[in-house]
Amino acid sequence: MAKKEKFYTVWKGKRPGIYTTWKNCKAAIEGFKGAQYKSFLTFAEAKKAYNGNYDDFKGKKKVGSTLSPQELLKFGSPNHNSISVDAASSGNPGVMEYQGVDTKTGKKLFRQGPFAQGTNNIGEFLAIVHGLAFLKQNNSDRIIYTDSRTAMSWVRKKTCNTKLQETEKNRELFELIRRAILWLKNNSYRTPIVKWETKAWGEIPADFGRK
Repeated sequence: MAKKEKFYTVWKGKRPGIYTTWKNCKAAIEGFKGAQYKSFLTFAEAKKAYNGNYDDFKGKKKVGSTLSPQELLKFGSPNHNSISVDAASSGNPGVMEYQGVDTKTGKKLFRQGPFAQGTNNIGEFLAIVHGLAFLKQNNSDRIIYTDSRTAMSWVRKKTCNTKLQETEKNRELFELIRRAILWLKNNSYRTPIVKWETKAWGEIPADFGRK
């Protein structure tokens, strides 16, 4: 089956515009701090987004649940005394970024990237550690939600078990990884790291909405 064509809107980048291939979109955002971009299934959607505001489109995501009422009872509702973290990687490896938001309001608390070469697992790991440091610095009793069991395991083991090799292209990212591991080894925390139940609650609030 042929791969569905996508259109890429770049609001902020080296060359803002609408692109018909990921290769050209990547060239327009790579190395640009704070790049704003998203994929769409039709040119009309991409054009409408380009003529609009990035903030109105970035958070559009799948919500709700397909589970039965009986199944939903098992999960309950999300704890709003929390922050949610997530990462987005266009390719594996590819351009990667991560962020943390207030679970209830969606207010952005921190964001890093885009990095020229990373993986989703690395981003999820860094997002959790950044969240732990953020909450400790603010003396907060909130919990952290993540939808990555892999990242939760890495944090628990105080390591980043990535197979990605360090190169000149991703050196900045590996410096962050080393800092994150050092933070985990030198700091204690009581913050619960909890799995976000996507099947019950929809996409995690920190999702970049690019799926």
